[in-house]
Amino acid sequence: MPAGSGRVRGTITAVPHCLPASVTAFALSASTMAKFATSPQGCSRKLPQISLSLLLLSIGISGCATRAADVVPAPTSVAEFVQWDCERIDADADRVQKRAADMAYSVDERAGNNIVALGIGLAVFWPALVAMRAAGPEADELARLKGRFEALRSAAAAKACVAPGAELPAAQAAALPVAVGERLVYEERQQHRGGKALSAAPQRELVLELLALRRDQLEFGFDTAGVAAGAPWRQDRAGNVTQAPAGWLQWPQLLRHELQLGQVLAGSMSIADDAFQRARLRGQVVAVGPQTLAGRRFDVAVIELFGDVQQGDSTTRLEGVIVIDRASGVLLRLDLRSAQRGFDLQRRLMRVDAAGAAR
Repeated sequence: MPAGSGRVRGTITAVPHCLPASVTAFALSASTMAKFATSPQGCSRKLPQISLSLLLLSIGISGCATRAADVVPAPTSVAEFVQWDCERIDADADRVQKRAADMAYSVDERAGNNIVALGIGLAVFWPALVAMRAAGPEADELARLKGRFEALRSAAAAKACVAPGAELPAAQAAALPVAVGERLVYEERQQHRGGKALSAAPQRELVLELLALRRDQLEFGFDTAGVAAGAPWRQDRAGNVTQAPAGWLQWPQLLRHELQLGQVLAGSMSIADDAFQRARLRGQVVAVGPQTLAGRRFDVAVIELFGDVQQGDSTTRLEGVIVIDRASGVLLRLDLRSAQRGFDLQRRLMRVDAAGAAR
């Protein structure tokens, strides 16, 4: 598929906080939502297009989507897995959990909730999936994955396997293009201001030193201009930045594991410790494949992004591209274009310094 073909386009409209999220299911027009959001009366203004019965129906659907409705694990035989050694069982359990996390996001999007906002991570998300509405192919896939995971756990118990540690196994770590102790050096500059490109001179250098490779995340030490930040920089293996120092962009649930050409994504970006600036985004994978960058061989995925940055009652258009390594989730490039400061930048990986190399 040619790069850029079949792109998904759309306008993302913010929902006033006083309306239930399920109201968006009735496809209110952008003009109606804009009039409501900017009304002097705010939430006291009535929406003539929505009847009381329709609103009650929407609330009912929302309630149904958030009630406990078990996704029953699909029956899965343990016989196949008891023939495996413990290392293989652990590796497959990791793969199943990553895939199930992606399905959880999809089921969650369908239900109109956000499991990440509830603080549910890879290690503990299984009980929460029970409370999600079983609807659509995502739920069928989730049932299959839950069944497989339970069978893997039973096989591990039967073989008296030791519970896997948090660190990524050495063989898997060795297959990644980056290693603990190495420093990823990025150049970052502001991309646009007032519609005009700024000077090509770099504005700041960002250095991420890989401190730990875990099964579900990478942890970095962070410094810019030679000054270390107090907070760590964490990302998951899909490439989502789940924690960044104050003032830096993060995108905790935008990307998915094992991205495929043409795959459509949805999520958000925000500035850490800034509750008033957030971008709602959609994206599509427009290219995948091997690429050499900064002297390393990466398996890249190129994702086109588009959406809106919301600040208070106003929104600003956002477009861009993010490029990540599919094996590790390491960011290779981020280009964002927006009139909103903080979302108009270019960040590129310039080099990878070996562990222990002089700065």
